[in-house]
Amino acid sequence: MTNLETEALAAGGALAAFLAGRLLLIRRVRRVEDWMRRARRGEPPPASELPGRGLLAPLAHEAARLVRSLIDARAVAEQEARLRQLGDSLWTPERLREHVRAKLSGRPLVVVANREPYRHVRRGGRVEVETPASGLVTGLEPLLRACGGTWIAHGDGDADFASADASGRLRVPPEQPQYSLRRVRLQEEDARGYYEGFSNEGLWPLCHIAHTRPVFRAADWAAYRKVNETFADAVLHEIDGQEEPCVLVQDYHFTLLPRLLKRRRPDARVALFWHIPWPNPEAFGICPWQKELLDGLLGADVIGFHTQDHCNNFLDTVDRFLESRVDRARFAVTRDGSATAVRPFPISVDFAESPSEDPVARAAADRRSVLKETGAEAIVVGVDRLDYTKGILERFRAVERFFEKNPDWAGRLTLVQIGAPSRGGLQDYRDFAERVRAEAARVNARFGGGAPPISLRTRHHTHEEIRRYYRSADACLVTSLHDGMNLVAKEFVASRDDEDGVLILSRFAGAARELRDALIVNPYDVDEVSSAIAATIGMAPNERALRMTRLRRQVRENNVYRWAADQITELAAVRLPAPSATAPGATAL
Repeated sequence: MTNLETEALAAGGALAAFLAGRLLLIRRVRRVEDWMRRARRGEPPPASELPGRGLLAPLAHEAARLVRSLIDARAVAEQEARLRQLGDSLWTPERLREHVRAKLSGRPLVVVANREPYRHVRRGGRVEVETPASGLVTGLEPLLRACGGTWIAHGDGDADFASADASGRLRVPPEQPQYSLRRVRLQEEDARGYYEGFSNEGLWPLCHIAHTRPVFRAADWAAYRKVNETFADAVLHEIDGQEEPCVLVQDYHFTLLPRLLKRRRPDARVALFWHIPWPNPEAFGICPWQKELLDGLLGADVIGFHTQDHCNNFLDTVDRFLESRVDRARFAVTRDGSATAVRPFPISVDFAESPSEDPVARAAADRRSVLKETGAEAIVVGVDRLDYTKGILERFRAVERFFEKNPDWAGRLTLVQIGAPSRGGLQDYRDFAERVRAEAARVNARFGGGAPPISLRTRHHTHEEIRRYYRSADACLVTSLHDGMNLVAKEFVASRDDEDGVLILSRFAGAARELRDALIVNPYDVDEVSSAIAATIGMAPNERALRMTRLRRQVRENNVYRWAADQITELAAVRLPAPSATAPGATAL
């Protein structure tokens, strides 16, 4: 072969190698191009499909890093969008804290309630801290924990004042102080007449349709007025020197307090929340001092109730008994130049989740322990104060009826009834507690053998003890004969992070307006309630889960922080008159 032929062959080989290399390079570039195009569409293939060596390896490596950065950035943006969307509906302690700071602009917040969140009692030579069983405490304490401020309450623990400073003040909660508690000392006779007498033998049965006759005595009314004045002095002392303070008054124990405060501090913003039902005008007219009570309430800038029905009843009552202008379009009352907004604020609970724990495993462990403890195969739980409005006796009769209709479940199903002692100073309540014990014993004797039909626990339980029963139960029975809200229903739902369990709920509880995925029953109809228990036992797991998922969404999005925020928003919007322009005590919206 000549030199010329050799050179030509070499040139041809080089050209072929060049063309092959070029083709290979083009293929690899197109592979990188296709990989990046798919990644841009949000469908990145495995990085192993990129060239791992050769001329394009560094470029492929950088492309993979760039795409990974874009994917991470997109995930962060989507997460932020989800959080922003959630933030529009989900209230947290942090969000409430910022909301209160913005709305009140640093103005002090004072809560007034008869019930204190912590009481000190002597037991066996030791002083112990006790958390009273109270829906009011359940609803209010998260607000104070989140925002700080002062809670003013009757100090009724026998070691309360030995555990506070000379003014009855201390910081709480004991384990991690976040707000101040100011205890008010009352004379025993005044406390009995104001609390046991006028409040709980008079106003409580007056407002609850539970067929218990209210009792009104002049001596109790005098004590009630005196205690309201004592609390007014305590509040005024706390807000002395503070500009435009905000005071949240709680419940039927302090109907006179708003007017007493506004007369002496017209610059204060005052709201009152009524935690129980408000009756119709005919029922309220039974009270001999109806006009004094209504006038005291209308000293508030804002009055809140659980439901719109209660707001309507209140406006009807004011229209019937007082000289005033009732504006039903704006839901406001004007009297003697001062205006009061009347609004529904359905109270709720703290919806705290524990993502670090496996909720299904925890619920299963709780259920195993409770079933072993009771000897039952199925558990229904009831949690109440021992109060005649809660429908406990009707509940026991419904359980009895369930066993009559389903005898094969006798000895296999147990109602665990937690009944916290309540108002033991009143004979009616002592008698009722005895009736509850006697009825439980009667039903248990009738269906003896195996697990007891009713396991009655009449002592105070901690929140964690109660949550253990909530998490282990097939169903929670809330059979109130009449209730403003009933937070047990919402506590049960909030506790079921395993998204199981069924809520059986009285249609006479305020919670029934919101928790529509519960089994809604008439507590007076024992057949209907017993059928609901049977439906719970036979309900398909997917239906239980679907109902509980919807219930939890409702309680999560309408939690106690939203309840508090709505009231603070309404109170902060009150337009206070210039001191020189209006008589003392008047205010305007």
